[in-house]
Amino acid sequence: MIRYELESADVSAVRFGISPLGEVSLGLRALRAPDAFPLQQPWLDRIAPVRQLLDTEVLLGLVNDRRWVADFTNPRPGSPLTDFGQEIAELARITPERLRGDLRHVHGDVPPVFDGPHDEVVARLVAALTQAWDLCFVPYWKRMRAVLEADITYRGRVAAQAGIGTMLGGLSSSISFDGRNIDIRLASPIARVRPIRGEGVTLVPSMFVGRSSTPADETLPPVIVYPARGQGAMWSTADRPGTGAIRDLLGSTRATLLAALGEPASSTDLALRLGVTTSAVNQHLRVLERGGLLNRARYGRSILYYRSDLGESLAGN
Repeated sequence: MIRYELESADVSAVRFGISPLGEVSLGLRALRAPDAFPLQQPWLDRIAPVRQLLDTEVLLGLVNDRRWVADFTNPRPGSPLTDFGQEIAELARITPERLRGDLRHVHGDVPPVFDGPHDEVVARLVAALTQAWDLCFVPYWKRMRAVLEADITYRGRVAAQAGIGTMLGGLSSSISFDGRNIDIRLASPIARVRPIRGEGVTLVPSMFVGRSSTPADETLPPVIVYPARGQGAMWSTADRPGTGAIRDLLGSTRATLLAALGEPASSTDLALRLGVTTSAVNQHLRVLERGGLLNRARYGRSILYYRSDLGESLAGN
């Protein structure tokens, strides 16, 4: 377990971020142990044809048998709009001490694949991660990011309506908050206490975490990676509703949209799930919003829609 000790000022410094590079590195755990990630099996199936092109010796060398990943591949995101290019450029400047130290935290020693001149090792590492991003994540990142952004929007609503303590306690069954301390129950048997001291805590939703995760090196800035809501629905397509009062009232497409918006989503994500154009989805969303069944919130460059209280009542939830 690790305990993050917060002062009163630290509580207001809790913020969210999205790390594309972090998702790549955590996704490597699914490559190494696919049975442990059943919700992401559809993604593994989709990337199966390109796996032979990956530098798996380097990529899987970042993960140990307990599915721990080297900290340098999980940077603390500066904002919810962090770009993969920015993060990989920062990784390219890693020092030999940090590289080897983080690998020792994971493996106990440096795997042979990372032996050799530092510049050559880093160049191969950067190339391997970039290739994994391009082949395995870029084709699906719009949908993944929509899930991550929707999660953050939801957590923000919970914090605003019920307080930050309720929001923190609802991140994962392995996370609790007593008003001052955030306790994260990890697989490691070692108990650690980490005062925040004004550094703030960054909360990072992930598609590849089942409980929660923190940096192995306790000297690094405080980060909590937690499971994003909607992981299981990411690859599903929305079913058309059968006969019923809601469909008769709203029409098939709008009833489907209302049913799909139990969690916030963008019009682009909804269009992918329903197999229709984004412009068509936007027209229906505007009608539902004008009718008081939906609310919307801006998140970065995206507009996320979610059911209003009236929409929840009508949907029967």
